[in-house]
Amino acid sequence: MSRRTAGHLGSAVAGVEWVAADLATGAGLAAAVDGMEAMLHLASSPTRRTHEIDVLGTRRLALAAGHAGVDHLVYISIVGVDRVPFGYYRHKLAAEQVVAAGPVPWSVLRATQFPEFLEELLRGASRLGPVLGDPRVLAQPVDPGEVAGRLAAMLAAGPSGRIEEFGGPEVLRYDEAARAWRKARRSHRPLLPVRIPGRLGRELRAGGLTTAATPTGTRTWADHLADTYGGTGGR
Repeated sequence: MSRRTAGHLGSAVAGVEWVAADLATGAGLAAAVDGMEAMLHLASSPTRRTHEIDVLGTRRLALAAGHAGVDHLVYISIVGVDRVPFGYYRHKLAAEQVVAAGPVPWSVLRATQFPEFLEELLRGASRLGPVLGDPRVLAQPVDPGEVAGRLAAMLAAGPSGRIEEFGGPEVLRYDEAARAWRKARRSHRPLLPVRIPGRLGRELRAGGLTTAATPTGTRTWADHLADTYGGTGGR
């Protein structure tokens, strides 16, 4: 299911039934969930209309699924939504609560951050030259393919009525991740410490984005950097 039709891809994906529907308005939802046994809810809008799409849209989806007799709804969330005081996370937590209170048996997976997100953060933090950031913030990057595998297993196992957490194999300080990133890119940009203030900074430094849950993924930050940059590097 997507807001767009399959035509925007150029051609339909072989073996995939594509349905257009919109969480923000509810258009097409009834047809999209009709006849489905289980659903994997991955849609999110972090930067705009977040409450309307992530919270109210999730409610629309859950009600439509309940009316259609769907047996299982799996929702993807983020480790730390219940601890880190960040606006987007409050909406994700509210969406979890909508799923748990809804008419469809459910499971929720909270994943730690993808390495692509950490790299995007580092790129943004180095726009002015030095790599800016709070060196003591903790991250636990997890491979998105491994998260996909965990979601597929949860979908097959049936509803648990529980929130599970899944993280990468290692917890890194921001400065450690940044140094490895610079080395992979053969960059000599200095690290410039900038402490994140207030409760947000305290939670991030205390590991609010990490989990001790097991099992974990296996692919490391170093694996991601090797796959991305190989031995060539570049500024």
